[in-house]
This record gives sequence, C-alpha cells and structure tokens, in this order.
Amino acid sequence: MIKVIYILQAVLFATLLLVVTACSQSPQLPQLSAGATILAYGDSLTSGYGAAETESYPAQLAKLTGRKVVNAGIPGEISANGLKRLPELLENEHPALLILCHGGNDILQHLDQRQLAENLRAMIKLARGKGVGVVLVSVPMFGLSLDPPQLYEEIAKEFGAPLEKRVLKKVLGKRTLKSDQIHPNAAGYRMMAEALQKTLKKSGAL
Repeated sequence: MIKVIYILQAVLFATLLLVVTACSQSPQLPQLSAGATILAYGDSLTSGYGAAETESYPAQLAKLTGRKVVNAGIPGEISANGLKRLPELLENEHPALLILCHGGNDILQHLDQRQLAENLRAMIKLARGKGVGVVLVSVPMFGLSLDPPQLYEEIAKEFGAPLEKRVLKKVLGKRTLKSDQIHPNAAGYRMMAEALQKTLKKSGAL
C-alpha cells in the first residue's frame, strides 16, 4: 500500500512538473525554411504609411530574417474587410507564417470590439486551417495611455499564438519614431521589424 502511494505521488509530481514547464514556455512555431514566405497582414501600420516602401516593417523584416516577406497592408482597412480578403492571399502566396497586425481602424472608428475579436479569431482559424503559423501584434488604443485592448492577449492565449504586445505602444509613445500621431516613421518601422524578429527567434521560427 505504501509503495502504491509513493508511485502515485511520483506520477502526480511528474504531471505537475510537465504542466509548469509547459506554462512557462512561450508559444512555439515551426522553424521557417530559407525559402519560406511570411505574409505581413494588416492596415496602414503594415503597409508602411509615413515612410518609403523600402522602410516599411515588412521590407525591413525581410532584410533582418533573410526570408521573403509579402506586404499585404491596406491603409484604412477595418478587420471585417481584412477577413474577406485573407482567403485569396493565403491561396495565392502560400505563406508559412502570418503576422497579423489588424484592428487599428476598428479602434479609431469606435467599432464594436467584440466584432473585432471575432474577426481576428476567424483570420487565425483561416490561417491555421491552411497549416500557416500565426504571430499576433497588439494595436494600442490611440490616446494618452496607448494600452492595447485586452482582446489581443486573450486571443493569443486562446490560440497559443506568439504575441508582440509592446512595440507599437513604445513606437507611438515617442515623437521621434512617428511620422504623424498614429503612424511610425522609418525608424519606428525598424523598431517594429526588430521586435518581430526577436519574437520569431523566441518562438523557434528563426
């Protein structure tokens, strides 16, 4: 009987250890091959508004990672429209990874954040359904605090997806990194690219 108790205690300890270890690890992604395509998806923050085309974060991320990065950002786009155009891009580009930075225009237009969350979830499901890894980028509320809505962290946790939640707040909180009130300049986009490169390394994609 005592032996059985010791065995049960050992099994319980091992199980708890596995749970703690799993919880302490960052969400992981498959390693990107040298020829992999990254789809940078979003609105003007992705397109690179406020800087030259070669200074957008996707263009700078391509140089940092040595991978092809498709800039699929459309200025002014809301998440509902982003959801509509994503399937065709996934079909045409065959990306290994989606960097999803969307929601800024929903926030600016005071659209329903519950619908924004559902649109982001649907985009992640579309990508995952094609075997595409996803990195989510938090977009801040454009005001004094620049804190992102909690929905980004909730969705990242729900899907076990890597989340870059700090860089846009840092960039948009510093005048020298902005081209206007809501868009980075070339230096700001460079900071975005560097932060995403670190996220990809941490997640095992690079």
